[in-house]
Amino acid sequence: MSVQAPSAVVLIRPHHFGSNPDTALDNVFQQVDTARTIEQVAAGAYADATRLAEALEGAGITVHMFEDEEETRPDSVFPNNWFSTHAGGRIAVYPMYAPNRRLERRADVLELLKARYRVQEIVDYSGLEPDGLFLEGTGAMVLDNLNRTAYVVRSHRADPIVLERFCTAFGYEPMVFDASLRGVPIYHTNVMMCIGTEFALVGLDAMTSRRDEVAARLAEQGREVIALTTEQLEDFAGNAIGLHGSQGRVLALSSRADASLTPEQRVTIERSARILPVDVSTIELEGGSVRCMIAGVHLDRRPA
Repeated sequence: MSVQAPSAVVLIRPHHFGSNPDTALDNVFQQVDTARTIEQVAAGAYADATRLAEALEGAGITVHMFEDEEETRPDSVFPNNWFSTHAGGRIAVYPMYAPNRRLERRADVLELLKARYRVQEIVDYSGLEPDGLFLEGTGAMVLDNLNRTAYVVRSHRADPIVLERFCTAFGYEPMVFDASLRGVPIYHTNVMMCIGTEFALVGLDAMTSRRDEVAARLAEQGREVIALTTEQLEDFAGNAIGLHGSQGRVLALSSRADASLTPEQRVTIERSARILPVDVSTIELEGGSVRCMIAGVHLDRRPA
C-alpha cells in the first residue's frame, strides 16, 4: 500500500445536492446555477459522482460508495471534510464549521471501515463544535504522509487549537500559511494544493505568507513543485488527489482542471502518475471538485 496514494476510497453519491447557504459567505469558488432547476442540479451531481466512481474503478481503485438520500445534507458529497483515515489503524472525525454539514457524519461509513479494514482507534474531535473550534479534515489540511507535515491555509475552518491537537495525536508537523483568491481568504487548503508521491501542485501565486518556505520544504522533501496560477486554481487544478490503481499511480482531477494544465506540467505529472480526468462540473458549482469528493482509505485490509 502506498503511503501517500491510497488504493481505496469512500465516495458519497448525493440524491439532493444543492447550493449550501451556510458555506456561501467564505467559499469564493461556490456558485449558483440559475439555468437549471433544483432537481436538474441534483441529478447532475448524482451523475458526476457515478462517473467518478466508474472512472476510479476502471483504474483498479476500490470504491466504497454510499448513497445519501437525505434532503438536509447539500454538501454530503464531500466526505473528506468530516473524517480521515491513517496508517496504523486510526481514524479522525472532525468538527465542522457549517451547522448543516455536521449532519454528514455517518456511523455506517465508520462501521464499514471497521468491518473491512483494521481499525484500532477512532479519535473524535466533533465535540469541540459547541466551543466554536473547527478543523475540516483533509479539506482544511493537505497531509504529506511521507514526511509527516500538515500544510494548512489559515482560516476559521482550521482552528489552531484543534490543529495542534490533531498534529500531536497523529504525528504531523503543522505548517500554516496565508492565501487568498480575488481578495478573499481561501477557505480550504485542498483547493490550492495537492501533494503527490513525487510532485506537488501548489498555488504559489495565491500565497501571501511563507510562499518560499513552503516551496523549499516540498522540494527538500524530494518533490517536484508545480506552480499553479490563480486562473488554474479557479479551474480546480489544485483540487486533485494521487491514488494507486492496479496499473500504478494515477492523479484524479476534474476535466476542467485537466484542461487548464500546461504541456510542461503534464510532462512532470506523467513521469510518475497517469492523469485521470473526470467531468464533475455540477459538483464544482458548490466550490469543490474531485479531491473534495474523495476520502482516501489509508488502512490495512482485513483478511477476506
